[in-house]
Amino acid sequence: MKRQLPKRHDLAPLLKFKKPEMSPKKRRLEKALTIDDLRTIAKRRTPKAAFDYTDGAADGEVSLARAREAFADVQFNPAILRDVSSVDTSREVLGKRVALPFGIAPTGFTRMMQAEGEVAGAQAAAAAGIPFALSTMGTTSIEGVAAASPGGRNWFQLYMWKDRDRSMALVDRAAAAGFDTLLVTVDVPVAGARLRDVRNGMTIPPTLSARTVVNAIPRPAWWINFLTTEPLAFASLDAWSGTVADLLDTMFDPTVTYQDLEWIRSQWPGKISVKGVQSVDDARRLADAGVDAIVLSNHGGRQLDRAPVPFHLLPQVVKEVGSDLEVHLDTGIMSGQDIVAAIAHGAHFTMIGRAYLYGLMAGGRDGVDRTIEILQGQVERTMRLLGVTSLDELEPTHVTTLQRLAPRS
Repeated sequence: MKRQLPKRHDLAPLLKFKKPEMSPKKRRLEKALTIDDLRTIAKRRTPKAAFDYTDGAADGEVSLARAREAFADVQFNPAILRDVSSVDTSREVLGKRVALPFGIAPTGFTRMMQAEGEVAGAQAAAAAGIPFALSTMGTTSIEGVAAASPGGRNWFQLYMWKDRDRSMALVDRAAAAGFDTLLVTVDVPVAGARLRDVRNGMTIPPTLSARTVVNAIPRPAWWINFLTTEPLAFASLDAWSGTVADLLDTMFDPTVTYQDLEWIRSQWPGKISVKGVQSVDDARRLADAGVDAIVLSNHGGRQLDRAPVPFHLLPQVVKEVGSDLEVHLDTGIMSGQDIVAAIAHGAHFTMIGRAYLYGLMAGGRDGVDRTIEILQGQVERTMRLLGVTSLDELEPTHVTTLQRLAPRS
């Protein structure tokens, strides 16, 4: 075989050198190709107590593991020879069009994860054309979120307080600020046993034990941002100086019933969705009560461990109430494939919590944008590979759920 030295003009078409990226943040986000990649970056950059608050679940964390296993056990059934040159990922959700079949779920203590907090989430969601939900336990005020994303679609998540007047004052503020949907969360009569938080001494402000300080030393950027930005302000409180456990005890009311829900429904002017539904019977009762949507959710595994897996519950609920209200789903979603599987399985819409927070911790607003970008790309690619061009074309026949867990007779 005859060999010769290559000539420069022959090499030029074969070699393309990447322009160096000078921004460390952009470099690390560009390298993140999955939500798991963002999680790895987030863990490296965030103190353990804050990261574990996001990453952890209740007790043995079985509910969270099972929810993720449910998506891993999906087999897709593609159709071939379809024109998928363009796909439409938009859908009408609670009366308005959204660009993608997922929104950002309500998360508490968000500015403890990264200083930009809910503002980053709301602005990224508005830019992407998807809803952003603010938690009662969020660390940016209702009015602050509205001001940060004036063109965005904002939802407010409500925990019913023991002080009903105080709860409704929040509802009134959300309505006045232009929030169009109320997410009433009903799976928190008491806080779940989040053991990572107990072990880490998760308090507000953070507990500065020797262990906390040592863990923070290699993460100076988090502390600089935390200490040099505006002090934490809750969506529902002007200030709080106690522990997280004390705050949760104030927030959650174990006496809440369907009658309270009817009372809220009568006073809220917009759409209402009930989050934390975990049985067909409760889904049917809520449909009969006239709510606009339900969210099948076990609170990301953070409340009752070994609770039902929302993805497994989905087909039965859709069969029972899918024509009467919208059925949304969260818990366990870590990829666009998970979102497509949920839609094919019957969900009208999905919500992401941890996936959003991993992006936030990895890079603030840019990290949340990267989360959405990753998920959007995965959704579009999966749809094309399945041979569908719109969400309405996704059907149960596109997914087969492989059996790992089944009730014993």
